[in-house]
Amino acid sequence: MKLLVVEDEPNLLSIIRKGLSENNNEVSVAMDGRTALEMIQNHSFDVVILDIMLPDINGIEICRRLRAAKNFVPILLLTALGTTENVVTGLNAGADDYMAKPFKFSELQARISALARRSNQDNKPNDIISIDDLEIDGRSKSVKRNGESIVLTAKEFKLLYYLAKNAGTILSREQLLDNVWDINFDMNTNVVDVYINYVRNKIDKPFQNKLIHTMKGLGYVMRPI
Repeated sequence: MKLLVVEDEPNLLSIIRKGLSENNNEVSVAMDGRTALEMIQNHSFDVVILDIMLPDINGIEICRRLRAAKNFVPILLLTALGTTENVVTGLNAGADDYMAKPFKFSELQARISALARRSNQDNKPNDIISIDDLEIDGRSKSVKRNGESIVLTAKEFKLLYYLAKNAGTILSREQLLDNVWDINFDMNTNVVDVYINYVRNKIDKPFQNKLIHTMKGLGYVMRPI
């Protein structure tokens, strides 16, 4: 895999680069946000491993700028800012996954591989899914309800698409974490509930018929009433 590691702490950057290179990855590095943004815009990477606290442009702003430019390179945030609020901010800016420092290198490699695998799957053509008056196009990543276009973030779309693909099936929080966020998170996080709320506010709240339902003690299910 072709990877970009963005980290401003030289010793940690050296350790990550060495470890990833030993796993047969082609690793490029950047130590500030401006350089990282230019490299991502001008080169193709399978995954970007991105620190949040960076000189010039921070990691959250890099995510926002890339997604606004329709650049959907998989991004793994690697950060000491591991609270739920910080995680949600990063994911909502367009990041695909996060790891808190300090971390185990084996888990870092596993998450990188999972992101690359999911990206390859997402790039394959997908059929349009229709549930009631909701229409989801997996290829264009566009969503309409009752003919009205709805704008979702990349992570919101992944969550909605997975719910829709499994319409009628109750999905636990653990299943959603595994399949939407690619790998197990801390099971104490409420990131699933936060994102379900985001999606409901856009997909369900403006409309009379609700499609996303909470199954108390079990998880969530998507189905018409």
